[in-house]
Amino acid sequence: MAGTLIVAESVDGAVASYSNELITAARQLDAGDVTAFVAGEESLGQSLIAHGADSAIAGTSPALASGMAETYVPAVQAALEQSGATIVLISQTSLGRDLGPALAFALRTAVAMDCAELSVDGGSLKATRSCFGGNARADVSFQGDVQVATIKPKAFDALEADAGRSGSVSTTDAAGEERVRVTGVQAAETSGVRLEDAETVVSGGRGLGEEQQFSALEELAGLFNNAAVGASRAACDLGWYPPSQQVGLTGKTVTPDLYIAVGISGASQHMSGMTGSKNIVAINKDADANMVQVAKFAVVEDFKKIVPALIEEIKALD
Repeated sequence: MAGTLIVAESVDGAVASYSNELITAARQLDAGDVTAFVAGEESLGQSLIAHGADSAIAGTSPALASGMAETYVPAVQAALEQSGATIVLISQTSLGRDLGPALAFALRTAVAMDCAELSVDGGSLKATRSCFGGNARADVSFQGDVQVATIKPKAFDALEADAGRSGSVSTTDAAGEERVRVTGVQAAETSGVRLEDAETVVSGGRGLGEEQQFSALEELAGLFNNAAVGASRAACDLGWYPPSQQVGLTGKTVTPDLYIAVGISGASQHMSGMTGSKNIVAINKDADANMVQVAKFAVVEDFKKIVPALIEEIKALD
């Protein structure tokens, strides 16, 4: 195969962690050279090469700063022509959700969205993705010459940076016309460890009964290093916890060493966002809850008895 093009994104002037994960996905395909396209400075291209890309293409048009898919499509098409790649990988982010279908339409091909696994079968890309609201997984393949897939963040581990790696960084000034104008951006207010980067995640669901119970989960999470508090969609929809902390199919994907689920039944939509957790602990009154069934350790009891006792036991270890 002719190679893979990954579409990287930057956050606060640095390559986003989920974009480096795309390089891992591309390298595992062993489908030729891996080229990274990124909007911005050429230094971002060098960073992507350090994380495993063979070469990089920087999009220099100011129009790309809008982050709109319509501006990206011509730029990615130009990068495809430069690289000769036949596979395009994009992160399943707000940009990727729009860019994947728009690019596939422009290339007269198909796109597989929100993929968790990739392989090459008979010279064609094969992707595994969630379907039916996370209740099943589908294997899809392509017939077109160019194959486009968006990748679920945290589905792959980013490679460690190697400053000794070298590769060429070229540029393109191609960009589409911005048809939507962003008048303002309001970032979610967060503090401490980012949910998707946490080594320990303590999540609460509707089983907590009220918003105030999240304070106990915050206290528990505070006893661990590099920990964050998450929530189920039900808890977020009730206004008990910020939507930015939602774990699941329509929220964040997390892969911590330890995932403590408190009062969460374990609906498939939630499970799709945390099944990569290395150790799952469930605290739930319902012994038949799906979360209890899949957990490595489960406590079938009222969390109001267990969480305070757990906090005191951990404090006693200091």
